[in-house]
Amino acid sequence: VNPSGRMAGFTVWDYVVFAAMLLISAVIGVYYAFVGGGQKTSKDFLMAGRSMSALPVALSLTASFMSAVTVLGTPAEIYRYGAIFCIFAITYFLVVLCSAEIFLPVFYKLGITSTYEYLELRFNKYLRLCGTILFIIQTATLYTGIVIYAPALALNQVTGFDLWGAVVATGVVCTFYCTLGGLKAVVWTDVFQVGIMVAGFSSVIIRAVVVQDGIGRIVNDSYHGGRLNFWDFDPNPLQRHTFWTIIIGGTFTWTSIYGINQSQVQRYIACKSRFHAKLSLYINLVGLWAILVCATLCGLALYSIYKDCDPWSAKQVSALDQLMPYLVLDILRDFPGVPGLFVASAYSGTLSTVSSSINALAAVTVEDLIKPYFRSLSEKKLSWISMGMSLFYGGVCIAMAAVASLLGALLQAALSIFGMVGGPLLGLFALGILCSFANGIGAFVGLVSGFTISLWVGIGSQIYPPLPERTKPLYLSTAGCNISSENLTSTEIPLTTIFSTPTAERPPLADTWYSLSYLYFSTLGTLITVVVGIIISLLTGGLKQKTDRKFLLTKEDFLSNFSWSKSETNIEVLNCKPFTVADEGTDNPAFSHIEMDVASDKNKVNGLHM
Repeated sequence: VNPSGRMAGFTVWDYVVFAAMLLISAVIGVYYAFVGGGQKTSKDFLMAGRSMSALPVALSLTASFMSAVTVLGTPAEIYRYGAIFCIFAITYFLVVLCSAEIFLPVFYKLGITSTYEYLELRFNKYLRLCGTILFIIQTATLYTGIVIYAPALALNQVTGFDLWGAVVATGVVCTFYCTLGGLKAVVWTDVFQVGIMVAGFSSVIIRAVVVQDGIGRIVNDSYHGGRLNFWDFDPNPLQRHTFWTIIIGGTFTWTSIYGINQSQVQRYIACKSRFHAKLSLYINLVGLWAILVCATLCGLALYSIYKDCDPWSAKQVSALDQLMPYLVLDILRDFPGVPGLFVASAYSGTLSTVSSSINALAAVTVEDLIKPYFRSLSEKKLSWISMGMSLFYGGVCIAMAAVASLLGALLQAALSIFGMVGGPLLGLFALGILCSFANGIGAFVGLVSGFTISLWVGIGSQIYPPLPERTKPLYLSTAGCNISSENLTSTEIPLTTIFSTPTAERPPLADTWYSLSYLYFSTLGTLITVVVGIIISLLTGGLKQKTDRKFLLTKEDFLSNFSWSKSETNIEVLNCKPFTVADEGTDNPAFSHIEMDVASDKNKVNGLHM
């Protein structure tokens, strides 16, 4: 640290490493734009021609799930609240299990591009429109802007790394390779970016272990500092993180992303066979665990190094997300280019998340808002429209990053909207897939009720943040700091004091209903949607309707797990007339005709007469 107390800034080498990461990402995009015949059809562009194999898709799922928020936020979370966050390892397993065994079989056998297409097939086109619009609002307007802006701000304030230069550069490169290379480029750049993220984390962990003379000391410090608080079995749903909130709430929250969110589903449906699709989800689980372990070790290293002088209380950094960049400049400043590698890993998180969002937004817009209403468009034209949409959404994302910079304290609010929207949508799909008697009316009323209640709790909890005894921040010390005392504050003041209203004004709901753990927002939305949907469907004659079994999860879907070695053909099609080879094509019935012969199959969906 130089005498003024500011960290040493970035060197030329750091910028070189960062630029190289952007350049390689762009080159991958150009490669896939022109190799293998380019992007002839919208299916090639949006679904990689359904030819991907399990490993790259698995890494891509991991990458886009782990944004820069993970790289900067999770270690800080563990530093402040302890390693109970690790319980998410169990949650991830449950999430992958639900996604692979409940949602994937149905989406895969229908051969759809947009997940919301399912809502029209199963219910009606109005629900499809609801789903699509909710997704576009949630992803394009709220989420991506924050994902681009928040990490850029944290890195800028600590390292002096140019804020808008970085935001615009990442936005432009991202848009560039999404527009040129389509889903193939998105998947392969994600594979490269996972590598960078792991490298960035590893460099910090290895250096921290060296600085602290071995991992034993880090674990020991964490233990004595109360950071290894794994076992908190308090069943109270108002506590922010306990074993139960993370297992139950976390499973619902993340299943709404893995099971039904277009950005994730689009990639595993692009696999060449159903076995590859499932395998990609299970391999991705290993990736999620690896990144969780890395982030946890970084968080514990942060605590071990700063246990006697917390940079946040000592006003060295103004927000907790800035702790990781602060640590990097502190312990890696003698290694030119390594801080740049860490920044590149944070931005890789951003790029991978934003690129999959752009691709998913393009897919949803083309499939749900353009194709149904302009049926005469040729595949070539649709492919061009898909590229145009990628370009458009890329621009929107950069613009939303600028808006995010004006929102400031509302960032957290916008992120929790993710949970509020995801929960009811998960409930809607669960109704369709699991309840054969659910009908359009029930589903719609369920969705509206789930959404209303989620918004009510979510917005309430933003206005009246939970009290510190609910969030349980751990003790941070500034005893070992050698800076003048006037800029020190007591560390017992929790984060929430900035927003909170005086206790006298808190309404009775504030400490019960609005203090619900943020992980339960999604759970609440899902359960209310399902329960209301079931009741209304039964009252409006849901039992009389005949639902085609291919829209439901059937026991054949489950049993087919054990017969993957046989040909997959007999799995894909349930209770339909036997197929002839001519009718079916020879590869994978889920999509063979759609690609081979669009004209003659106007009145069929995936070869099943409608």
